[in-house]
Amino acid sequence: MKIIRTDCELECPRVDGALREAGHELVLLPEGVSEPDLIAAVRDAGLILMCYTPITSTVIDAAPHLKGIVKYGVGIDAVDIPAAIARKVPVVNIPLYAEETVAEGAFALLIALARKLVPLSREMEREGWAWPTQRWLGSDIAGKTLGLIGVGHIGRSVARMAGAGFRARVLGYNPGKSAEELRAAGVEKRDDLHAMLGECDFVSVHCVLNDDTRGMIGAAEFAAMKPGALFVNVSRGAIADEAALLEALRSGHLGGAALDVFGQEPLDRRDHPLAPLFGMENVILSPHLTFYTRDAMTRLEEETLARCAEIIEGRPVTIRSLDPRLRAQHEGVVFAQADG
Repeated sequence: MKIIRTDCELECPRVDGALREAGHELVLLPEGVSEPDLIAAVRDAGLILMCYTPITSTVIDAAPHLKGIVKYGVGIDAVDIPAAIARKVPVVNIPLYAEETVAEGAFALLIALARKLVPLSREMEREGWAWPTQRWLGSDIAGKTLGLIGVGHIGRSVARMAGAGFRARVLGYNPGKSAEELRAAGVEKRDDLHAMLGECDFVSVHCVLNDDTRGMIGAAEFAAMKPGALFVNVSRGAIADEAALLEALRSGHLGGAALDVFGQEPLDRRDHPLAPLFGMENVILSPHLTFYTRDAMTRLEEETLARCAEIIEGRPVTIRSLDPRLRAQHEGVVFAQADG
């Protein structure tokens, strides 16, 4: 079978090696491949593996032999799932490989932001020392309030780290979960996002990107946050209105931001709407790598190969995600343990 794997900058040596050893023709395409080039590549392909590259209805329609689409990662917003369903092409993601990993990454960013570790490190590199002046005053996490936007697996792990680990109070906004479910995770449920934001010293985003969440944190939401609050996003950049985020940082209303995700990736120091972030001492920028540990990548590659084998062998592909967009599929899939 001819197999296309996009976003080859994300190295997956076990996946690539296993597919080639099994005799398949594997074509690797870079992140940012043009749609015409992608269309040309998929015309005779039976399987697409993608991470960030958009798989549009045009791409799907151009692949008459396509048997499945595997997102080797979690977020599925780049795939036109209705178009795939119309073609009876199953779409699957790998939802459980890095929930604890990403939570650790989010909490590391929060600690670094609260304690000003990045600018302190830069000062040490430049000057060799930093004296305890007002510029370097950090913030404790213990005794403070953390607000979670989204309390799935990752959000619950962050809640455990912040609450049980650091004795913070944890609030959560997640309309799809009951107060009892959140209470079991050590989280106080809030039904009003704006009201919750006004209570929080720190805000961390852990919801999926879909039509309901795109741009949900805009100018009004940033204005509702406490002056000096810290904002962390390891989910998807487009969940926030990034122009409003930039303005909230410029105005000084936000005390700082730690960002692992951006609406337009990769970042660029010159030709990018968020280029001004590079000059801000109270901003930490990470290149969408909170998922990237040796342990998580082992799990990701194993699960990816398992889903590929199902599609290649003509078996129903296992859907573990609770995302309703994937649960709307009825052809060539079987639903297993959900991702909560």
